[in-house]
Amino acid sequence: MIVPAIIAELVSFGKSRDLLIALVIILVGCGSFGLGRLSKVQETKIPLTIVNTAQTAAAQEGIATRAEVIEKLAESTAEGQFVASRNGSAYYLPSCSGVKAIKEENKIWFATTEEARLAGYHPAANCKGL
Repeated sequence: MIVPAIIAELVSFGKSRDLLIALVIILVGCGSFGLGRLSKVQETKIPLTIVNTAQTAAAQEGIATRAEVIEKLAESTAEGQFVASRNGSAYYLPSCSGVKAIKEENKIWFATTEEARLAGYHPAANCKGL
């Protein structure tokens, strides 16, 4: 049966007209309540903000790419407190087992964790103490 035909049939009966009016009032009330809830949810959403990361801060200071940072740090031959591989993305303590797998010519030394992070490295997950 089509909806208009159902409505016409309900209106044709005397008592059904009162039922139809009550049904319309209930549907309008439920719809209004739903729209009110939806508008409240939209108000409480926290807007997405993008915060500058360490890499973008380094880029703003004049260091354009990670390769330049690595090259600059590789020039210093003094050993630091943290070591990373040119080809990797993690830095280690010199006592970590992962350092043994890094070739000597690929090692890059950092004095602080901040230097390593600015160069685009993250702490190694398997190295305790970082």
